[in-house]
Amino acid sequence: MLAWFDVHERPLPWRSSTPWGVFVSEFMLQQTPVDRVQPVWVEWMDRWPRPADLAAVPLSDALRAWGRLGYPRRAKRLHESAAMIVEKHRGEVPDDESDLLALPGVGAYTAAALRAFAFGQRAIVMDTNVRRVLARTLDGRAVAPAHITAQEHSRADAVWPHAERRAARWSAAVMELGALVCTSRRPACEGCPVAVHCTWTALGQPADSSTPRRQAAYDGSDRQARGHLLSVLRDRSGPARSLDLLKGWPDPEQARRALQSLIADGLVTESGKGRYALAG
Repeated sequence: MLAWFDVHERPLPWRSSTPWGVFVSEFMLQQTPVDRVQPVWVEWMDRWPRPADLAAVPLSDALRAWGRLGYPRRAKRLHESAAMIVEKHRGEVPDDESDLLALPGVGAYTAAALRAFAFGQRAIVMDTNVRRVLARTLDGRAVAPAHITAQEHSRADAVWPHAERRAARWSAAVMELGALVCTSRRPACEGCPVAVHCTWTALGQPADSSTPRRQAAYDGSDRQARGHLLSVLRDRSGPARSLDLLKGWPDPEQARRALQSLIADGLVTESGKGRYALAG
């Protein structure tokens, strides 16, 4: 696995960055493809290379820089995390699991990824790609269960290398294998370094018997309406009147609902007299 990774590792910029650079990448990569993240990450790190740099600017700057990555609450939580890192950790990303989990927007997966990729610690990093590789090689299943189980985590722990630096690099290698070779559709098994050990391949690659999970359509959704309203506000230098903000969306009621949800999430503020602006 590691020999394969030595040859096929993608030169992703955050892999040679600071712990803060890895921190930013992990927030951006949540539910967003690598190719969309890379240019935004580069611009972000040029602008705010340390947590203190981001914490010193208003949230509205972060929301504008987030652009069209989607799920803008990630930008808000990243901004909040930067402030907490400055306040409680002297401006340095902590390497302790409990300290990481106390930061806004950091859950079990993100904490494990940060410990492994930012600090070279042994942590069980279980993203979708890793779980698919393990489900196929160890269990002979085309896909992993819908949710991580204690048994799945325990089995992963049993196969993870014990040496910290080796374990951290192995985590990255398995993730890369899932992203490039052991993909969900049309896996390139002929280029897989562990194909001879793969239970799924030995069983003839049986199809997934579970009911496929349908992803909600984006076109016409409340999420798309929220993105449209944020785009309008990002492009303005000052507050927008309610009429101007809502008129560009075909469903007025949905637009009003989207606006109220953005206010509730702390992403948009009302500045009085029916005018709205990015928070911060």
